[in-house]
Amino acid sequence: MLRAAAGAAALLLLALEPGLAQEAMAEAPAYGDFPLIGARGAIWIAAQVHLMFAAFVLGVPMFAIVVEAIGIFGRDERYDKLAKEFTRLLVVAYSATAIWGAILVFVLATLYPRFWAYLTTIFAPSMWVYAGLFFLESFTLYLYYYGWYGWDRWKKGLSKKVHLGLGVALNVWGTIVMFIANSWLTFMMSPPGDLAADTAPQTVRLWSAIANATWMPINVHRLIANVVFGGAVVGAYAAYRFLASRTDEERAHYDWMGYVGNFIAIGALIVLPFAGYYLGREIYEFNQQMGITMMGGFMSWLWIIQAFLIGVLFLTGNYYLWVGMGRIPGAERFMPYIKWMLLVLVIGTIVWATPHTMIANRREIAAMGGTHHPFLGVLGVMSAKNTAVNLMILTTFLSFLLYRRANKQPVVSWAKTGTMLQGAAFVLSAAIVLFYGIYGYFVTAIVRIGFSVYQVLAVLACIFFVIGLDVFMMRGATSRGAIRWGQMPARSQYALFILAVTFTWLMGLMGFARSGIRQHWHVFEVIRDTSPQAFTPALGPAATMISICVLIFFALVGFIFWLGGLAEQPAASPVSSRYSSEMDLSAGAEPAHYAGPEA
Repeated sequence: MLRAAAGAAALLLLALEPGLAQEAMAEAPAYGDFPLIGARGAIWIAAQVHLMFAAFVLGVPMFAIVVEAIGIFGRDERYDKLAKEFTRLLVVAYSATAIWGAILVFVLATLYPRFWAYLTTIFAPSMWVYAGLFFLESFTLYLYYYGWYGWDRWKKGLSKKVHLGLGVALNVWGTIVMFIANSWLTFMMSPPGDLAADTAPQTVRLWSAIANATWMPINVHRLIANVVFGGAVVGAYAAYRFLASRTDEERAHYDWMGYVGNFIAIGALIVLPFAGYYLGREIYEFNQQMGITMMGGFMSWLWIIQAFLIGVLFLTGNYYLWVGMGRIPGAERFMPYIKWMLLVLVIGTIVWATPHTMIANRREIAAMGGTHHPFLGVLGVMSAKNTAVNLMILTTFLSFLLYRRANKQPVVSWAKTGTMLQGAAFVLSAAIVLFYGIYGYFVTAIVRIGFSVYQVLAVLACIFFVIGLDVFMMRGATSRGAIRWGQMPARSQYALFILAVTFTWLMGLMGFARSGIRQHWHVFEVIRDTSPQAFTPALGPAATMISICVLIFFALVGFIFWLGGLAEQPAASPVSSRYSSEMDLSAGAEPAHYAGPEA
C-alpha cells in the first residue's frame, strides 16, 4: 500500500489550517537549494516522472476494464486474461507513482516552502479529498487484482460483474484524483480574478480556484492523452514479450496484445489534436498575451518540434498497421493504396513541421525576402498546418478501416452502395478541409481562426458516419482466411517501442510548454518567481531535462516489464488452441489461430 502511505505523508504536508499556512508563509524562507541541478531541476524531474507514471496508471485501467467487459459480454475468457495481464503491470506502477508523488511533495515543501504554503491556504480541503482518494484507489486496485484469493476466483455470474464494478470504481477514483491535481496546476496558469480582493466564503473561493479557465480543457486533454499513453506503453510491453517469446503460441498472444495496445493508442491519438485545439482556444481567451507567447513568441519553435514528433507518431502507427496487413489474408488488395497514403502523411508532416519564418543566415535566403521564405512561409501559416493535420487524421482513420476490413467479405445486399457512401464521405470531408485551408489565405486572421472549427467538424462527421455504416455493413460478414497472429517481422515491434518513447517525450515537451508560458510567475500575474532560476529555459536545456526524465521513466518501466515477465506463468497448451477464429477487435470477436510458415 505504498501509494496510500504516500497519501498519508502528503496529508501531513498539505492539509495545513489556513492560519498556520499564512504564518508559515511569513516565517519560511522563500526558496531552498538542491545540489548540482538546482531547486527547479529537482522539482522538474520529480514532477515529470510522477506525471508519466500517473498517466500510465490512469490510462491502463481504462482499457483494461473495456477489455474485461468484452470478455464478459462476448463470453471470451481470453479477453479476461488480457485484462488481468494489463492490471498486473499496474500493481508495481502504482507503487512507483506513489514514491515519485511523495518525492514531489517533499521537494516542493522544502525547496519552495513559501509558495507551497500559499497553495495550501487555497486548496487544503481538496488536498484532504485527494489524499483520501489515494487510500480508496489503492484499496480498490488491490481488491480488484488480489481480492478473495485473486483475479481467477471472480470467474462467472454475479461475482464477475461485481469484479467489473470494482474496475469501474478504480477508474472513477483515478479520474477524480486527476481532476483534483489538474485544478492545482491550472490555477497556477489561469488564476480566477483578483484573489487578494476576493471576500467570498472559503468554499466559494475554493471552487472558483478549482474551476478556473483552463481546468476543464486540461481535464479533457489529459484524459485522452492518458489513454494514448497507456496504450503505447502496453504496446511496448507486448513488443518486449513478443521479441522474448520462444514459442509460436506466445508470439501469437503478444502479437495480438501489441495490436490491441496500438489500436487504442492510435485510435485515441486521432481525436487528441481536437482536445488540443480546445485547450489552446481557452488559453487565448483567458489571456491573449499568454497565447501569443505560446504560439508566436519564443516558444513558437517548440511547436515545430511538436509537429515533427506527432508526424512520427502518425507515420509509425500507420507503418505498424501496414506491416500487420501482411498476416491478413485478403489485405493484398489494399496494398496498392498504401503508397498514396504514405505520400499524404509525409507531405502533411513536412507542412506541419515547416516554420513560418526562416532565420536569414544565408545570403540566398535573405535575397529571397529576408526572414520570410517565399515558399516555406506560405506552408508555415496555420491555415496550411490545420489542413495538413486534418488530412493526416483522415488518412490514419482510412488505414484502420482497411485493416479492419482486410479479411472480411460483407454479405449484405447493399455492400457496394455502402462502400461508395463511405468513399464519398472521405472525399467530401477532404474537400471541405482543403477548401477552408485554401480560403484561409484570402481572409483576415480573425475569420481564418474559425475555419479550423469547420475542418474539425468535417473530419469528425466523416469518422462517425463511416464507423456507423461499417458496423451495420460488416454484420454477418464472411472470412477471407484466418489472421496469422505471430507472423510479424521484428521491425514491427520496434515500431511499438518508437510509439511509446515518442509519445512520452512529447508529453514532457507539452508539459514544458504549459508551464513555460507562465514565464517568471509561480501563479500567473499573482505570485512572482523571485528565485535565481526565475526564467524560462531555452529549448536546448529544456529538451535535455525532458530527455533525462524520459530515460528515468523507461529505466523504471523496463524494470516493471521484467517483473511482469517473472510473474507470468508459462501458458498451457490448451490456451493456445483458443486462438481458433478470426479477430475483429472493434467488433469484439476472437483472435485467429496462429498459422506457421507452412500455412
